[in-house]
This record gives sequence, C-alpha cells and structure tokens, in this order.
Amino acid sequence: MRLLTLMFIISLALVSACGDIGAEQTAEAEVVPQATATPARDDKPIIIAHRGASGLYPEHTLEAYAAAIDMGSDFIEPDLVMTRDGVLVARHERYLSETTNVADKPEFADRLMVKEIGGTYREDWFVEDFTLAELKTLRARQPRADRDQSLNDQFAIPTFTEILGLVAISNGPEMAVGIYPELKSPRVFAELGHDMEGALLKAMSDAGIAEAGVPVIIQCFDPDTLRSLDAKTDYPLVQLLPASTDERLSPQKIAAYADGVGPWKNIVMQSRGGPLNYMEQARGAGLFVHPYTYRSDDIAESAESFEAELEQAFLLGVDGVFTDHPGIAVAIRDGDAASVN
Repeated sequence: MRLLTLMFIISLALVSACGDIGAEQTAEAEVVPQATATPARDDKPIIIAHRGASGLYPEHTLEAYAAAIDMGSDFIEPDLVMTRDGVLVARHERYLSETTNVADKPEFADRLMVKEIGGTYREDWFVEDFTLAELKTLRARQPRADRDQSLNDQFAIPTFTEILGLVAISNGPEMAVGIYPELKSPRVFAELGHDMEGALLKAMSDAGIAEAGVPVIIQCFDPDTLRSLDAKTDYPLVQLLPASTDERLSPQKIAAYADGVGPWKNIVMQSRGGPLNYMEQARGAGLFVHPYTYRSDDIAESAESFEAELEQAFLLGVDGVFTDHPGIAVAIRDGDAASVN
C-alpha cells in the first residue's frame, strides 16, 4: 500500500529536517515572490485534508498527513504556530493541553500559564514557551473525545520543514499533492519578535517547493497578514471567515488582496436563496470558495448524512472543501460512493 511507503517517507523527512531543532526559521533577506499555484484540479472541487486525516489520526502529525495523501487528498492543511526559538510547527492552537500529553510531563509543570486567547483567558501550556527540542518530547493526542483514542501518545509534533519534506517526496508523475498552510495568531507571535510570514516563505523557498511544482495556497483569518503577504508572494491567498460575516470582510474588499475565501460552511450552505447570497457575491468578486469544516460527526442540520452534506456542497458549486475525512470526500466528489465505508 501507498500508506506503508509514506510511513517510510516520514522517517526520511524526519532525518532531513533534523537541522530544525534549535534553529531560527526567520527570514532576514528580502523574500522573492513565488510562482502562483492553481487552486483547482481538472475543474473538480479540491479536497483539503483538514489538519491531515484528522478524523482517524491525531491531528497535525506526519502520520495524519501521510494518511490523507494516501486517500487522494489534493491538499493537506497544516496550521502553523511558532516555538520559543522561532520554528514553525503544526498545531491548531497555541495551547497544548488538548492535543498533546504535556499535562503528563512533570518537567513542564512550571510552564502552566494563564494567557489571553480570543478575548478570554485560559490556563494552559503554550507553544511559544517551549523550544523545539522540548516540544519534540511531547506526543500528539486526538482532541475529540468521541473519536478513536488508540493512537494517542505515539506521534511527534512536526515542523513545517518536515511537512514540506513529506509533501515534496510524495509528489511524482501520478500525484501532485499541495500544501495549504494557515498562519495562526500572527499578531501574537509578532509581539514576541517572530516573523511568521518571512519564516513561512523562507521555509518553502529552502525546500524548493516552487521549483518542484508543489501547489501552495496560504490562508489566514487576519486580513492585515494577508495584505502583507500579497506584497511578498504570488502564491494564492485565502481570507478565512468566522461564523458570521462582517462588512469589513465583504468579497469585494477581500478581492483587493486575496484570491479566495474560506467561509464557515453554513455561510455558504445558507446562501442559496438566502439573504447573504455569499457564493454569488464571492464569485462576482472573482474569488474561489473553500468552505470549512466538513465532519462526519458534526453535520449540518440541513443534511441527513455526512455524504449528503458533501453532495450538497458540490452541487452548490464550491471550489473545494476542508474536511476531517478526505477519503470519503474524494469518493463522493468522484462519484465513487460505493467505496465509502
């Protein structure tokens, strides 16, 4: 199976990226714009593996990404945060308790802090207080209690460079999987003296992603970060939208600095005949649309099943979907529902 091959590839990626530990991933030189990647494949909506195959594996691990690639995903999606020593790593949040075994590590008991997260305060362990070497001693866990927990505490937290190595080696004549990174909390890391944008672009440049023809789309919730990236790179940019729309983030305004939009799925699903007509507005502004997040254990009220919800999205004409279950999404998109278990 391809998955076994990819497991071997993971070990190669880990070896090739060992120089990340203790190294800064900041960009001191001027960033050179990169080649634009195509945000669609053969006019079919793309399948974006949300945090990897996170419905089956602990999220944001090389194993989750490898499984997603094996399932035929068009893109894998790493959420990126930064360590104390300035290395980009994959975690959905800055805090670590829900997705790692950090609470079981007595040597890090003194790292328990109270910090602001999205306007509220949380007591937790935060990635910016750990060096990469320290973070590498932790192991990933499945954060959703109703999902399989049997793979907990087995897989390490990957660096962005390791993920790029996995993607680069996975690409070949019969496959062109892309990478769809999201910069998380860029303002927080900027206040800590880290240049997330520069680190992101430098890591991809160092990995030879453009030369290898690996498709890339960059996403963020922060419009100022995307505006800054728009002046530094030609990679497609996606403005993520929260659960509610804001006039400040109208499609017309987004189109001035981004190429696509990633709305909460209900914004899109309710737009057919609804007051928002968001799909029509986005398309009218020249934006492609990649809604999030399609999950078998969190389907919309308007759908009778996860498969039906995906079919609704594809019939609506979305350009891609973020999903925790890329294997099912690929099968539904390609009309191979019989292969869905």
